[in-house]
Amino acid sequence: MTRTVVVAGVGPGLGASLVRKFAAEGCSVGAFARSAEFLDELEADLQDEEGEVLAVRTDITDPDAVSEGFEAVRETFGPVDTLINHASGGAWSGLRDISPEGFEDAWRVSAYGALLCSQEAIEDMLADGADGGGPDEANDASDGRGTILFTGATSALRGREGALGFSAAKFAVRGMAESMARELGPQGIHVAHVVIDGGILPPNRNVESPEEYLDPGAIAESYWHLTQQDPSTWTLELDVRPHVEDF
Repeated sequence: MTRTVVVAGVGPGLGASLVRKFAAEGCSVGAFARSAEFLDELEADLQDEEGEVLAVRTDITDPDAVSEGFEAVRETFGPVDTLINHASGGAWSGLRDISPEGFEDAWRVSAYGALLCSQEAIEDMLADGADGGGPDEANDASDGRGTILFTGATSALRGREGALGFSAAKFAVRGMAESMARELGPQGIHVAHVVIDGGILPPNRNVESPEEYLDPGAIAESYWHLTQQDPSTWTLELDVRPHVEDF
C-alpha cells in the first residue's frame, strides 16, 4: 500500500488531480511547486480528504531546495515510497527562434529536476527495503519497495514541430525512465513512464469539444493503478489518449 507520495511539479490541472487522487486513497502527499499561493489553496481544499497533504514550495532545479523539500516531507510523514516526476518545461520555439537559455530551462525542469527528485527518493526506497528483512529479503524484487512515475507526452515519441526544447526534454525523460526501470526493477522499485497523448481538459474553462480532451481525474486514476500493480505485471510505459483521437 502506498504511504508517502511526492508529486513534483503541481499545477491546477493534472498535478492537482494527482495530489487529490492519492490523498483520497489515504496517502500522505507532499506537493512540490514554485507557486506558494496555489499550493496553499490546494492544501486547504484537500483538508477533508482521508490522506494528508503538505504543500512545499520547491524549485526542483535547485539541488538544495529539492533536498530541503524531501526533508520536510520526511519530517512530517516519514520516508517517501512513491515519486511522481510531473514537472514539464516548455520551450515552444523552433530551431531558429529558441534561445540557448530557453532550451536549457526546458531540460532543467523536465529532466534535471526529475534526476534530483529521483536521487532523493531512491535513498528512502532502498533504505525501506533494506529495513524490511535480512539480506535474502532485501534482494527479493517481489518486495515492491517503491514506485517512480514520469509524466511524458506525445513529444516523447515524436518531436513536435516548433517545440524543440519541449520535445528534447521529453525525449530525455523517457530515456531516463527506461534506464532507471532496468537499474531499479531488480531491486524492487517500479519505474514507469506515462505518455499523455493529447490535450488535457483545462480547469475552470469551457472548451468547445470536451470529448477531444483527456480528463485529468481519469488520468490520475491510471497513475494510481500503476502504483498498485503486482511486480509480476509491472507496466514500463502507459499511453493514454481521448477515445476520439485518431492514432
